[in-house]
Amino acid sequence: MAVRKRKTSKSRKLKRRTHWKLNTPNLIECPQCHELILPHRVCPSCGHYKGKEVVGE
Repeated sequence: MAVRKRKTSKSRKLKRRTHWKLNTPNLIECPQCHELILPHRVCPSCGHYKGKEVVGE
């Protein structure tokens, strides 16, 4: 069974975990209704995508 020689220090452990973070979603403004939406998706409030109405209300 493997036994390590030295205890992992707190600073070394925290350095390894620096990349564990959440990314904020990139939001853009809908050109039709000016609501914030995710890019390359149909606007949930007005139903437009690339200037065309895709989903009718």
